[in-house]
Amino acid sequence: MSEQMSARPLTFVEEARRRQIIDCTIELVSERGPGRTSLAGIAERAGISKAAVLYHFASKDAVMVATMQHVLASHAAAVGAQVDAADGPEAMLVAYLRGTVGYLREHPAQLRVLVEGLVRDRDGDRELAPGSPAHASRWQGVARILELGQEVGVFRPFDARALALVIGGALDGVVAEWVGDRSLDLDAAAAELEMAVLLAVRAGGAQP
Repeated sequence: MSEQMSARPLTFVEEARRRQIIDCTIELVSERGPGRTSLAGIAERAGISKAAVLYHFASKDAVMVATMQHVLASHAAAVGAQVDAADGPEAMLVAYLRGTVGYLREHPAQLRVLVEGLVRDRDGDRELAPGSPAHASRWQGVARILELGQEVGVFRPFDARALALVIGGALDGVVAEWVGDRSLDLDAAAAELEMAVLLAVRAGGAQP
């Protein structure tokens, strides 16, 4: 049935049910991790049958893919608006850093979805690493900012993709530590990260 649904526009009720399933998946992944999040658990959390979940999604992997896409789109919309309002590559990079920390502070349940790949290998033995294609949209946006800064001469030469991945990993690490230990001063950690990133990218070793 889910394949037939993909060939036609979804009704309001179907959209609402899919969103409910995705929201429940986010909650369970945050609590248990992706490996221990099952279709049965998602159905129980949503108050529906497993068959009802499979009506909307062909498999657990399909639920996980839709969940990742939802979280990435939500993150991109929230942070992208701040980046678009910034003036110049450096301000855009700062807006990305601050916007991401702020977004994940407000949506801690989505952090684990972003940090961990949720689609499992075909053998089912392990989850894909955060560098999987599901995460590509995260580093690509940062890489574009870095490349723009290089083009206008405010950022030094470097591998934009590599540094974008480093920045993403550092952001995830800071916020993940805060989620696990709220005694961490997230604002101070974010400020230190911002300083480190600006020192890393600026041309001529200029101080922030």
